[in-house]
Amino acid sequence: MLSKKTKYAIKALVVLGKNADKPPMQISKIAEEEKIPKKFLEQILLDLRNAGFLYSKKGAGGGYSLNKDAKDIYLVQIMRITDGPIAMVPCASLNFYHKCDECHQETTCGIRDVFIEVRDATVKILSETSIADVISRESTLLLNE
Repeated sequence: MLSKKTKYAIKALVVLGKNADKPPMQISKIAEEEKIPKKFLEQILLDLRNAGFLYSKKGAGGGYSLNKDAKDIYLVQIMRITDGPIAMVPCASLNFYHKCDECHQETTCGIRDVFIEVRDATVKILSETSIADVISRESTLLLNE
């Protein structure tokens, strides 16, 4: 399941992507528009800024804006920043591998084998889907409403 932290990070990036041609947005405005607790959003945006996805400006006219084009920010990157591993079991993780305590023989574990396939399919989709794609999908869904 997608954590609230990841969901809020994606929502904030979508809002910033939609407003990329405007001045930086204040945290309070993003929080209000997306119904995200402001304190929680502050930490999320700080993490995204530290990872190089956002630019922040202090003072009057300050706020946050994208530091990269929305088409260059992929969901897989955001999920790894906010939640860590994509894999559902630690022994199937690419970047956060950890042997399962109860596993006797990893190479013949059917559970691990299935969840490596799940991880690969998930990583493929998330690696090919950018914030710009999410924005485009929202526009398409609105038109089809």
